Amino acid sequence: MLLLRHGQSYFNLHFSETRVDPGIEDPELTPLGAEQAAAAAAALAGAALTRIIVSPYTRALQTAEPILAVHDASVEIMHEVRERAAFTCDVGSSPEVLASRFPHHDFAHLPLRWWHAGVETLEETVGRADAFRILMADRDDSTTTLLVSHWAFILALTGVSLANGQILEYDPSTGAPERIVWGA
Repeated sequence: MLLLRHGQSYFNLHFSETRVDPGIEDPELTPLGAEQAAAAAAALAGAALTRIIVSPYTRALQTAEPILAVHDASVEIMHEVRERAAFTCDVGSSPEVLASRFPHHDFAHLPLRWWHAGVETLEETVGRADAFRILMADRDDSTTTLLVSHWAFILALTGVSLANGQILEYDPSTGAPERIVWGA
């Protein structure tokens, strides 16, 4: 399967410069983040994708949009692949708000507050990542699935720290990352 870290968000922009939480809940992509999403879509244009799993955070949903414009794949919004809760940016938006921003997706299955309250432990994040790996290892379509997720979740899943917009090939049956296939 392929794993894509979302494009640069306004949280990423400010935090990377200051190392201080800027207090932005569920941030959107910056113009650079939108460029990274478009570049990832171009890099994935020839990929055989049948399913795209997306975290419900706005930055992940926005990253998936240009890919969905290229691929006729089923979309699954899955809160289990969310970011590890550690900063204000890890406070999400309600399913109602997400449905108004992204009306072409279904958010009805999400709990009203699908993000973690407070700081999530590393063990909790690893547990979510392990459960996801097992789920994907049992799926027949894992080789044609793209996951659009976040730094800490992908790190917990693979042991690889991806930059914004990077794509990693991953084998859930072995739990081993294959190689970074795109992005600096």
